[in-house]
Amino acid sequence: MGTSAGALSSLLLGILLTSTPGALGANPGLVARITDKGLEYVAQEELVTLQSKLHDVTLPDFSGDAKIKYLGNAHYEFHSLNIHSCELLGSALKPLPSHGLHFSISDSFIRVKGKWKVRKRILKLDGSFDVTVKGITISVNLLLGSEPSGRPKVAVSSCSSNIRDVEVHMSGDLGWLLNLFHHQIESKFRRVLESKICKIIQDSVTSDLQPYLQTLPVTMEMDIFAGIDYSLMEAPQATAEILDVMLKGEIFSRDHRSPVAFLAPVMSLPEEHSRMVYFAISNYAFNTASLVYHKVGYLNFSITDDMVPPTSNIRLTTKSFRAFCPRLARLYPNTNLTLQGTVVSAPFLNFSPGNLSSAAQMEIEASVLLPNSVKEPVFRLGVATNVSVMLTFNASKITGFLKPEKIQVELKESKVGVFNVELLEALLNYYLLNTLYPKVNDKLAEGFPLPLLKRIQLYDPVLQIHKDFLFLGTNVRYLRV
Repeated sequence: MGTSAGALSSLLLGILLTSTPGALGANPGLVARITDKGLEYVAQEELVTLQSKLHDVTLPDFSGDAKIKYLGNAHYEFHSLNIHSCELLGSALKPLPSHGLHFSISDSFIRVKGKWKVRKRILKLDGSFDVTVKGITISVNLLLGSEPSGRPKVAVSSCSSNIRDVEVHMSGDLGWLLNLFHHQIESKFRRVLESKICKIIQDSVTSDLQPYLQTLPVTMEMDIFAGIDYSLMEAPQATAEILDVMLKGEIFSRDHRSPVAFLAPVMSLPEEHSRMVYFAISNYAFNTASLVYHKVGYLNFSITDDMVPPTSNIRLTTKSFRAFCPRLARLYPNTNLTLQGTVVSAPFLNFSPGNLSSAAQMEIEASVLLPNSVKEPVFRLGVATNVSVMLTFNASKITGFLKPEKIQVELKESKVGVFNVELLEALLNYYLLNTLYPKVNDKLAEGFPLPLLKRIQLYDPVLQIHKDFLFLGTNVRYLRV
């Protein structure tokens, strides 16, 4: 019975995790959608696994009393029952509106081999037998929900099974005699198997699958700075054609998690059903990531003269600044400068149909490097830049690439008089395009992980950009080992 539980668990986990505590009324940052096409594929693939595992199932012994011709009343036992062959010909997995999932198997058969014993007072007979069970039909409704921990839960709300025909053939000592009451044995087999099928399924869900679901992690580490929260916001929602799983989709600081000051937007998902799986990822996921990396100063930078290309017409020295800021050169002759850049606030990603963009506001403070490594601020710049964002996704994650525009620089404060910032603007453009943006693109190339099972390959993807969210559609295939 334990192996059959594992087989069913494999099928159900394929659904719950391909689809794997939020505040009441809050919107999800990530929605995983499985269409009827995707559920059909999962049912077909997992049926192959279930069929192979059924060979390891040990069926329960059963016994009884019967009136046997020529012997009268006798006690019989059937034991060591093993499934010799089976064929699960038809399966279906469909969304069950306002409930969860409906799983069914139909027009299937199994062949069971085992041993028999008959006892009549001092007379003892034994032998072997073959049973062919035809026309097996199983129908199960699964109620899907969520725990306060944000983990999924599942329960069997109804189960029924039916067997169309049972054929028994016995061999051994006086096996021909037992065949005379085969109709009694066949009837007994049918009743035993029909009663055991739903019990096995119920035990599988209650004792195997549900406890396992409670061990699933609802967060995942992304790097040393950030993690992602995949906890369920509410019970999965089923309609006639789709199953939607609402996940928090929040990027949080691994060092200190704190509440986010804004909510995820409402996502009005398109009525798309041509792919097996869809992911809707709101700007909430990306913007909470921006908060984390801004807080740790990931986008802050420092520029010193040794970082300026040798061919540059401007150096980070007061001598180089003499032409457009003579007072600086007089006050600090032959002194090196350093530029310290800080992003004023976390840059948020803006979604509009077909387009992704972001705007960053920075402040750059210039200081002269005095003896004993003392830095003395001399002027402060305001820097504004816009970037467009290109996104792609592969087998397990979304990756991005920034395509920046030229920056705009203005003098915010100066202790050395007003001066033209055009030359500094050129220097900063060079640094940002060749140093800072490549650093950000390297991080974006690491990607946003999607909540998928291992050994699943995505193909035939499609990416749409809507107001406030991305909508990714893909087909999937299992990679068998």
